Amino acid sequence: MKFREPFYVRISPSGELPDIQKHATFRAVVILDGEYDQDWQTKVSRWLVDSGCLCLMAWGPNCETWDDSVDHANLDAFDWGEIPDDKFVMTSWHENETLEDVFWFCQFCAENPDFGLGDTLLIHVGERDRGEEFYTLFVNSRDLAEREAGGGRSIN
Repeated sequence: MKFREPFYVRISPSGELPDIQKHATFRAVVILDGEYDQDWQTKVSRWLVDSGCLCLMAWGPNCETWDDSVDHANLDAFDWGEIPDDKFVMTSWHENETLEDVFWFCQFCAENPDFGLGDTLLIHVGERDRGEEFYTLFVNSRDLAEREAGGGRSIN
């Protein structure tokens, strides 16, 4: 299996949201590692939908709220009417899993059966750059199933 490397994007409520539209039809793992308010979460959810996110996985404190937030942004983009199949955003949250588990899921299970997904974005909500750490964990997660089958388990 040929793996595509992820793109790390750090965002924070005190900064601007970057242009990520070149990655359109992407999957995103939102890694919640910092404080934010609901208005900012709504803004980020709209940004993700408007930028072409078609599959979102949220991880970290209160990650379950991102499922609804992105779903609402997706509905809002179509005036709460029918969402075309090629614009429907699949969402999930992973509150009781390790980040490594989510990275494995992202690489092996997060697909759109009707429309191919392109890039993977690791959207880190936090003040400190952790790109290298997350990239390493993402790559190492590829053999998680084999390590678990052998009785081993890594920490995150």
